[in-house]
Amino acid sequence: MYVLVSVLIIIASILLILIVLVQNSKGGGLASNFAGSNQVMGVRKTADFLEKATWTLAISLVVLALLATLTMPRGNEGVTRSAIEEQIQNAQDPTALPNFPVANPEAATAAQPDSAK
Repeated sequence: MYVLVSVLIIIASILLILIVLVQNSKGGGLASNFAGSNQVMGVRKTADFLEKATWTLAISLVVLALLATLTMPRGNEGVTRSAIEEQIQNAQDPTALPNFPVANPEAATAAQPDSAK
């Protein structure tokens, strides 16, 4: 689906470029070629058609771009966490009491005075 939308975006972009290049800001362009009075479409109708085609292609390009973001494949498989995230997950709790290694745990508790228990 994403490939189809991408192809439609490219086609709409090329058509929009061609339509804009055909237009002339001073009223010339393609419309000046149809200046004869015996033409079916007059100069004004050609300019109206080009303007409507420009707006239609521009709106369709925006809609297709939004549709492309919705259909874009998300590569969530095989995503590795960053090194910072791994350090956060593996971090020790700073409020925990440190555990000091002792050779014999029973002897360590017996050697403590009764007031420390």
